[in-house]
Amino acid sequence: MAHTDGVDHQHRPVALVTGAGRSAGIAASVVLTLAQTGWDVGFTYWTPYDERMPWGADPEAVTQLSSQAAKHGAKTAAVEADLADPHATAGIFTAVERELGAVSALVLAHCESVSSGLLDTSIESFDRHFAVNTRASWLLIREYAQRFHGPHGTGRIISLTSDATVGNLPYGASKGALDRITLAAAQELAHLGVTANAIDPGPTDTGWMTPEIRDAVLRATPLGRLGRPQDCANLVAFLCSPDGGWINGQLLHSDGGIT
Repeated sequence: MAHTDGVDHQHRPVALVTGAGRSAGIAASVVLTLAQTGWDVGFTYWTPYDERMPWGADPEAVTQLSSQAAKHGAKTAAVEADLADPHATAGIFTAVERELGAVSALVLAHCESVSSGLLDTSIESFDRHFAVNTRASWLLIREYAQRFHGPHGTGRIISLTSDATVGNLPYGASKGALDRITLAAAQELAHLGVTANAIDPGPTDTGWMTPEIRDAVLRATPLGRLGRPQDCANLVAFLCSPDGGWINGQLLHSDGGIT
């Protein structure tokens, strides 16, 4: 059967996706969708983060994700990494390159997200949000750019961002800073043949919503349903494809119109 996704299946390009520690998360959906469309995929995860969050750790997720990706012919490399550690970045790329080869697409889907507002955010929490969501993303983009040697026009950087700020101050502020870094990369790395875009997927149903939040999101979304991880993954896959190569330096709202 002929492949029609625009990817050379004799030599699968390599994507690195951060934050794929939960089967229900956006990053896991991105990994599988890229695997389906012809990519080999390295991905990071950090179990201690999930352990301290309300949804808890998903101990089978990494193994299951690799197994599911393999069904699409993809090789994977899973790397456990604490992105709050500024020295973790080089090791992540080295591990993925050793297993899969040079990285062509970088998808930043990791986050630190603990709800708190202007008056009750601790300095420690604020600093950790910026370390994980902003500083780590900059370091990952920088490491990617220093190592990228692909054909001109084949490089991709995609970051997942958020408009959340009220009652979610450190998360929203650190994601806003990530937007600026990504849009700077679209200009500063253009000479390498790399595009850079940010996606705001809006409120996405990955298991964190209370019944009250679900109802409020449904009422506020013109298309009348919750966002699904696959919605974001579809857009990531398009941006990573040859057909997505003319889109650069954009903050894309893919959220059913809730914005």
